[in-house]
Amino acid sequence: MVRRVAEVYRETRKRHDQLWNTYVMRPLAAVVVAAVAPTRVTPNQLTITSFVSFAVATGLLCAATTMPATVVAIGVVELSYLFDCADGMLARHKKLASQQGHLFDFFTDESKAVMLVGGMAVHLWRNGGLGITAQSWPPGHPGFLLGGVAAVAVVASAISLTNFVRRPEISGRETPVEAHYEATGEGPKQTSSARRLAGQVMTFLRFLNHYPSHIWLFAVVGRLDVFFWLYASLNALYLARGWLGLILRFGRS
Repeated sequence: MVRRVAEVYRETRKRHDQLWNTYVMRPLAAVVVAAVAPTRVTPNQLTITSFVSFAVATGLLCAATTMPATVVAIGVVELSYLFDCADGMLARHKKLASQQGHLFDFFTDESKAVMLVGGMAVHLWRNGGLGITAQSWPPGHPGFLLGGVAAVAVVASAISLTNFVRRPEISGRETPVEAHYEATGEGPKQTSSARRLAGQVMTFLRFLNHYPSHIWLFAVVGRLDVFFWLYASLNALYLARGWLGLILRFGRS
């Protein structure tokens, strides 16, 4: 069984991935894939399982008023992400990857991001925490609900932006099915120092925005308030950067 899991991991891991995925989630997801691969379970069914699990996690987060309950809620978030990793790995393992499945996975992932910021806003409203003013806000402070409305609007707008710029009519290229089978292989290309530095900055920002990598740490130390404002701010920066590019492109005379 161990050899089978290791084989699945090597075959299905992605070429460019987060460290949390490479060393934690994908090895665990390989266990799931190895277990379900001989069955009739499909990648789309794992995607649905991930989405339902996340909905449960959001409900638990809204209801949590103690540290242990909050940690359990974030644990279910990570469980949901485990299935999210497993769906693509199963698709690559069984050669079932498709554009439709990829789009369905993306749709559920981005829906979960909206659910996350909404759930965290309710959680902070019920429990209190650090406000955007860097001062402690008590339970019931309306700033958390207003911040939640703003965060939901920002994240949803960022999702719409991503969908827009990825359209073939805008990007100028189609995404072939082969792209969904990405795996490890060729090494990094030689680039200039400036490009490497810019790439490292973007990699760090993508890491910060990749909530499964570190939301558990914020939960363990009792600082989901800091994570909430950080996550909302990163999405706002992404949205502003995207709009700047669109204005420069479409706003010309």
